[in-house]
Amino acid sequence: MRTAARPAVVSLNGSRGAADGPAVPMSPQDLAESAVRAVAAGAAEVLVHPRTPCGRESLSPRVVGPLLQALRGAGVGVPLTVPASIGAEPDPDERRARVRAWTVLPDRSVVHFAEPGAAALALALLERGVAVDAVVPLAGPAGPEPLERLRSWLTRIPSAGADGVRVAAEITEPRTDIPCTGPGRPTEAVARAGLPVGSCEPPGGVLLFGRDGASWPALRLAARCGTAVRTGVGDVLHLPDGRPARSNAELVAAARELLPREA
Repeated sequence: MRTAARPAVVSLNGSRGAADGPAVPMSPQDLAESAVRAVAAGAAEVLVHPRTPCGRESLSPRVVGPLLQALRGAGVGVPLTVPASIGAEPDPDERRARVRAWTVLPDRSVVHFAEPGAAALALALLERGVAVDAVVPLAGPAGPEPLERLRSWLTRIPSAGADGVRVAAEITEPRTDIPCTGPGRPTEAVARAGLPVGSCEPPGGVLLFGRDGASWPALRLAARCGTAVRTGVGDVLHLPDGRPARSNAELVAAARELLPREA
């Protein structure tokens, strides 16, 4: 029997801007409309990068709060994720201060464990009741250090906190030979980060994603492994057949076609 895939996350905008084409939503109203359509197409979670009116990524409560309210006000009822990354605030201490000052909270936040201060930032988010997507690259110049850093941090936090951590494994190369441990289980490298030792996956689950040329190979790998998946113009601007995507909803629909369905 084929099983249903884990949640599909839509990355509404990422680091994209107006120069990347009309498929990229820019204003809060455009982001809200894009999110509504993506959810209708099958997205179970929404990832959005808050930006100032001049287009700069921001973690300011005056930027994050109104955007989240705009999405909720438009009827987006699925979990909302906001990244807390170096792209929005280079200083690790200031990133934590911004997160602690949020007056409207997202459901999840993305923390890159290749960036300085990631462990303290992730803990600050969990203390506020915000779940964490802990990003670790499975290959690339960062090497194994982010995964080791995440594993070490998970051993130091209470199990209840670890339940709110999902490992977001980034496939950095368009490869198809990365192994799974079996249907419904993550890749072997990510499984080794899980707690307790010997579990098939981290307590909060696993999400696999890639960007640009690695995006669709990562999604196909996620379909084989049974993990959560991510797509959207924040990650990729083209459909699997190479045609430019017209919207986030079109990318989500294309992703859903690649995922296993209930028999």
